[in-house]
Amino acid sequence: MLAPPGVLERRYTLAHALRVLAPGGRLTALAPKDRGGQRLPKELAEFGCAVDQASRRHHRVCIAARPEQPAGLGEAIAAGGPQMPPALGLWSQPGVFSWDRPDPGSRMLLRHVPTLAGTGADFGCGVGLLTLKVLESAAVMHISLVDIDRRAVDAARRNVTDPRAEFAWGDLRHNALRDLDFVVMNPPFHDGGAEDRGLGEAFIRRAAASLRPGGVCWLVANRHLPYEAHLKTLFASARLAEQADGFKIYEAHR
Repeated sequence: MLAPPGVLERRYTLAHALRVLAPGGRLTALAPKDRGGQRLPKELAEFGCAVDQASRRHHRVCIAARPEQPAGLGEAIAAGGPQMPPALGLWSQPGVFSWDRPDPGSRMLLRHVPTLAGTGADFGCGVGLLTLKVLESAAVMHISLVDIDRRAVDAARRNVTDPRAEFAWGDLRHNALRDLDFVVMNPPFHDGGAEDRGLGEAFIRRAAASLRPGGVCWLVANRHLPYEAHLKTLFASARLAEQADGFKIYEAHR
């Protein structure tokens, strides 16, 4: 297994791997040295494993046999499982984007999204924070929440119980929504830890393709991301609603 970078998520994943192995079963786990790899041997040892390790291509590779009675599996699984962090106040899970507190960009977008109406979507919905705001409007008839992270969709189902909401686990770039009145989104711009501006650009293209003529897209992006050209090309109009604290908010009409 390729171990995740976050401590809670990594220990949760390692614990599940050890849980399903038979005693003496072999676990091979690796991670980049700067993204959890240096901690892997110690974490496996804390579960009671004897660890052989090697360094290859900037990764730490660990090989361990499952002990007869691993230590602390239940605690690690509980710490990395679904929970409601106090600073967020919604169901979430370690590994989900901004899992334990509202993302600053999303908070900024929440201040700007007006009362919306009709049928729309929350692209890259996360745990449903933006959708909860949108559904405060009685004029919203239906909203689709889409995310590539199954854990986020599961959490959103628990957080958004409004019958007007529908949930989809999948890659938004291959989503076939059409004739929407609105889209709200906080597009990702990292893939596997590396910046990938193409992700945000793909979200913008999908929003333009999904909206009906006259439909509106509200999005937040980090200040350094050059999405302006794509918005001007794909939408009839686009305006910068605010720029502050490292983020910018756009309103774009199809």
